[in-house]
Amino acid sequence: MQRCTLSVRLKPRAKRESVAFTSVDAPLQVAVTAPPVENRANDRCIALLAERLGVPKSRLCIIRGGHSRDKVIACEGVSENEARRRLAGV
Repeated sequence: MQRCTLSVRLKPRAKRESVAFTSVDAPLQVAVTAPPVENRANDRCIALLAERLGVPKSRLCIIRGGHSRDKVIACEGVSENEARRRLAGV
């Protein structure tokens, strides 16, 4: 099974939700409306990425940075190139 990791910079309490790449080497910018309380922002981040990637939420997990804005998220079932393509909206 394919697996990739995504470096993510999470912005909680944003006005609107979005997923964007700012440059090739920069982490994925994820903005969520949920507050960073009781894992709500992390849960919404996982849900938003799952929607955009077209995979179940159970295939994504935070492997580093659970209490930080900078996170590393593992995704099963999608290669890194395919994940970037889906998140870029191509």
